Amino acid sequence: MTQDERREYLIQYLLKEEIPFGRQNIPTDKQGQENLLRSLMNVRPPRPISNDFLKIQDEYLTERNIERGITDVDTLAPVKSDSRLYIWQGDITTLKCDAIVNACNSQMLGCFSPMHACIDNFIHTYAGMELRLKMHEIMTKQGHEEETGKAKITSGYNLPTKYILHTVGPIIQWKVTKEDEDLLAGCYTECLKLAADTGVESIAFCCLSTGVFHFPQQRAAEIATNTVKQYLNKDSRIKKVIFNVFKDEDLKIYSGLL
Repeated sequence: MTQDERREYLIQYLLKEEIPFGRQNIPTDKQGQENLLRSLMNVRPPRPISNDFLKIQDEYLTERNIERGITDVDTLAPVKSDSRLYIWQGDITTLKCDAIVNACNSQMLGCFSPMHACIDNFIHTYAGMELRLKMHEIMTKQGHEEETGKAKITSGYNLPTKYILHTVGPIIQWKVTKEDEDLLAGCYTECLKLAADTGVESIAFCCLSTGVFHFPQQRAAEIATNTVKQYLNKDSRIKKVIFNVFKDEDLKIYSGLL
């Protein structure tokens, strides 16, 4: 199958699953089809799916992720102040390293909003359906929503990373409390420990809790860098920690701190 044929097959399969979606007109242009496929994947609940679909999906996403461009952590230069720490601005789903960290909500099933710009949506989109199915399996076995400051680990599936760490950061309603700061630090510590126990040597963190969870960027970055440094001084199993930033403001903040 060509990439165009794979994309059309995946769209047709997902449209046929739901009668209302079955009436959806399929765009004729590549970008329109990519957006429709992503939207259908975003809204699909975690229920069984055929092996044929997964096989073609994996082939499609493997090629799609190569098309999007991959950055190898080995090509990055550390900050001058600490050879273990890196700052990298870009899409974390295109980073090739041992593990990346996903900022989740307490359901841990990914973002169900079509085409939403959050990291949770991007990671589930380009990892593939297996990730939501695996997280559903994990959360069903756990029997309750994920606690803030804890972490889970899965395969990276179709992403260039080997593993994905999933953590729920604190949500800021009014002002940041000491408990909020401790919970955010706990996200970093739990991810680092779980990663190290799994054999991970390089891990990339996004700016946890600073998006729709409204943790102030400057204070969040201070907690992130201080917590990571303290952990690395106690546990040498993690060799590289990448602070992944997307916004120019976050790049400026982390550059100033490191």
